[in-house]
Amino acid sequence: MDLALLRTFVTVHRAGSFTRAAALLGLSQPAVTSQIRTLERQLGRPLFLRQARGVTPTSIGDELAHKAAPHLDALVEITESGLDDDSSLRTLHLAGPLEFTAERALPALTELTGEDGQGFALRASFGTAEETLEGLSAGHHDLAISTAQPRGALLTATALCDEEHVLVAAPRWCEQTGPGQPDRSPEPALEKVPVVEVHESLPFVSRYWASVFDSHPSAPGTVIVPDLRAVLACAVAGAGLAVLPRYLCAAALERGDVVALHEPAVPPLRTYFLVVRTGTLAMPHIARAHDWLLRSSADWC
Repeated sequence: MDLALLRTFVTVHRAGSFTRAAALLGLSQPAVTSQIRTLERQLGRPLFLRQARGVTPTSIGDELAHKAAPHLDALVEITESGLDDDSSLRTLHLAGPLEFTAERALPALTELTGEDGQGFALRASFGTAEETLEGLSAGHHDLAISTAQPRGALLTATALCDEEHVLVAAPRWCEQTGPGQPDRSPEPALEKVPVVEVHESLPFVSRYWASVFDSHPSAPGTVIVPDLRAVLACAVAGAGLAVLPRYLCAAALERGDVVALHEPAVPPLRTYFLVVRTGTLAMPHIARAHDWLLRSSADWC
């Protein structure tokens, strides 16, 4: 069987679209379509169901992708790194959410980059869970950190750590809401406090309200900035309340720059997953980074 046909097939399977696969491979869409049809004729079975938007793999297509993808990834790794392991450093492509990757994963992994004979070069990119997993599936990343657990057999996820969320604001807002108490809800008083968030949909505040108060926040976002570190800076300046990961605001809480407006008996948690393409942990540099992050995460949360 032609390896080029298998490579095209796996790319289509990961991309979910002939058009997107063509762009990733640097081919025309008719060429990709022709190669898939050739492979289907050779196997005597359909591999994809064509739909208005993209394609869906058949059960045979899923099975073939699960078997072939890890081996193709390994072959690509060999050709990109060269046969001589000492000729150059392997490059690890990491993707994940901006703040967590910057504050947790990258500092941990940089401890490995300079090790003689075993280190690797590191390249990082940031994005949403959907963008990150899509890029990993398409082969753009080697390792991904995601708040969403992927489905299917092509990606393998391992729980990394749980992140506790804290409702905080500058101390002056405590005079209006009262000190946080586990046995009483400050929700009515909080309705008058402005909200600082990363998006108009208020993802962190809405998740906190649903988990702790079993309701939806009524106040709209007053300050919207797409970086949790900027959210913290605005909260410290007195712009309003914010829901932040404890690791990100722990120092500000200790200094008294912000205070917890509420301390629920069971704080909201968000789980991070460490994700790879199935089979790629056979590659030493990916396996070392994966294992190191899992060990390092024991001290994070």
